[in-house]
Amino acid sequence: MNRKNAIGLIALDLDGTTLTRGHITPRTRKALEEAIDRGIHVVIATGRTWCALPEDVFKIRGLEYVVTSNGAMITELATGNVIYENCIDPCPLQEISALLRNCSGFPVEVFTGGKAYIGRSVFEDIRDHGSSYMNRSYILRTRQPVEDIYGFLDAHSSAIENINIHFESFEEKASMKKILEKIPDITVTSSVPHNLEIGGATTSKATGLAALCEIIHADLSSAMACGDSPNDMAMLAEAGLGIAMGNGEPEVRAMADFVAPSNEEEGVAFAVETFALGRMRPDWQLTLLKGKNLLLKKLRSLARRTVKKIRKK
Repeated sequence: MNRKNAIGLIALDLDGTTLTRGHITPRTRKALEEAIDRGIHVVIATGRTWCALPEDVFKIRGLEYVVTSNGAMITELATGNVIYENCIDPCPLQEISALLRNCSGFPVEVFTGGKAYIGRSVFEDIRDHGSSYMNRSYILRTRQPVEDIYGFLDAHSSAIENINIHFESFEEKASMKKILEKIPDITVTSSVPHNLEIGGATTSKATGLAALCEIIHADLSSAMACGDSPNDMAMLAEAGLGIAMGNGEPEVRAMADFVAPSNEEEGVAFAVETFALGRMRPDWQLTLLKGKNLLLKKLRSLARRTVKKIRKK
């Protein structure tokens, strides 16, 4: 980020990022509300659909917009109106539906109309026996069971925000990902180790955030984005300042501009206090200085090697 461009927008993933043990802590909420009071837009950008948003989100004073379903929907909180949507095209849904029917052993969730649906048999099995790879309490609290999830998907094909597929085996997940990536006009990402998330051809948190910036006349280059999972990577790349959580996936931490403390250590509060509110701690300043010095050394070394190659020629 060009340090001359003050942060004008903060975009935040929820799970593994803003939420600490399932909640937004008082410190995090205070930092966000202070940023809002200073005129900085604070935006939630989550893979969750509307009905699965935690109550703590609505307690953030001054919060204006929520990006849900990995960028498929943007809702204005003051009115409850959806001001942007980017759903999956019905054409690839036919192929996806047929594929999932043939691989019916995997739990499937369908997001539409701001709600999340799951097959009744899967819902009841998780309710009665739990799951080693799906969060029982979260499923029971946020998912609505339907008799035939594939029939439901077909019937609502004109307004599908997202499709989640869950896997007990990482090998099966990897195999399914290869198959899905051959289907045109969809995106495939993930927010937790055991799932795949299917969105529209151009659906992502990054495109959703860019659309919101156009609506509110904000500059994406002045945005700070925080996340921890693959479905956050495009958003972190497009924002002026991309911050990964310390608990983030290795590939997310590798591509981020900075790595903050983990979500359990209130990493979002730390990032907001440091970069948006200007309360940079001496130890963090030292870390940034070391990082800059290391980068300079690498650039100088590369320059010297390049000059030597030229001279040899």
